[in-house]
Amino acid sequence: MKIGCPKEIKPQEFRVGMTPNAAQEAVAHGHEVVIETNAGHGSGFEDADYIAAGAKILDTAEEVFATADMIVKVKEPQAVERKMLREGQLLFTYLHLAPDPEQTKDLLESGCTAIAYETVTDDRGGLPLLAPMSEVAGRLAPQVGAWTLQKANGGRGVLMGGVPGVGPARVVVIGGGVVGTHAAKIAAGMGAEVTVLDRSLPRLRYLDDVYGNQFRTGYSSAGLLEEHLSAADMIIGAVLIPGAEAPKLVRRDHFAGMKPGAVLVDVAIDQGGCFETSKATTHADPIYEVDGIMHYCVANMPGAVARTSTIALGNATMPFLLALADKGWKQACADDPHLLNGLNVHAGQLTYFAVGKALGIDVVSPNLVIK
Repeated sequence: MKIGCPKEIKPQEFRVGMTPNAAQEAVAHGHEVVIETNAGHGSGFEDADYIAAGAKILDTAEEVFATADMIVKVKEPQAVERKMLREGQLLFTYLHLAPDPEQTKDLLESGCTAIAYETVTDDRGGLPLLAPMSEVAGRLAPQVGAWTLQKANGGRGVLMGGVPGVGPARVVVIGGGVVGTHAAKIAAGMGAEVTVLDRSLPRLRYLDDVYGNQFRTGYSSAGLLEEHLSAADMIIGAVLIPGAEAPKLVRRDHFAGMKPGAVLVDVAIDQGGCFETSKATTHADPIYEVDGIMHYCVANMPGAVARTSTIALGNATMPFLLALADKGWKQACADDPHLLNGLNVHAGQLTYFAVGKALGIDVVSPNLVIK
């Protein structure tokens, strides 16, 4: 198979879809790998590293898309990239289609087959290709939230860990999954007073057993959330419904009862955001204010630490990438129901139920597609 990796063009996106190690593995399996020139530069990988791995360097994204049977990326294809997709071509990347009707329409019209990292599953009910970026985003959230909390950036001017005689920041994490757990660990490590809210009692028991001396837990309800919002300096939104649009848990009318200059960090912004007032921002202009409440809603948070993120993502995607290349997507998905769960689009048909529900589009079962 000819595998192509173009340079990411979303603003301030420095990650790359394939590491030189992944390229070397694919070449060793007998595949041809083509990389757009300087695609890895933002992550610290140069063209020479890919050439040494056995890949070929092409000058433009157009050449990569025209050459490759499978396109491997990080972020969802932008409008100009979607025009380059063709019928029968395989796209393997993050898609986040539920809040993005324009992208969904373009992918359906292209005739391509699109497998989304964020809906591939594993035996434990987890999301193995989303997990590494969730870990990164979770660990980044308190860091960027602490920066936003600084007075010069519009925040309350509260230090996360406080100082002797002055209490620490109060941080509320909504969601106790991968993002929320890592966010809580880092926020607690910075000295903040942290509470994690979740609606899964087994998850709350796990968090209490493992991290009971580091942060508190609470069973999320409307009343308890409002109680914590009024006392919080920072709220980290870490709620995920796989493939679906994120629920809006903090409303604008909550702001009147919150501390002026409190910070909302929306890690669910890729799926539409879990705060009513969330709108996607970039690393170039990451924060904005609504009714005295600061919002940090960067849609590609892990791009800020591109090298760590690229290597972590590459470690997770490589086995699936090789399976798709070695067997072809139909056989690979037939052999692995977890990879089949990643199938979102095929030949003009939507194949992921949560996306269809969010966008009001008819869905075809992926099991029928591979037959």
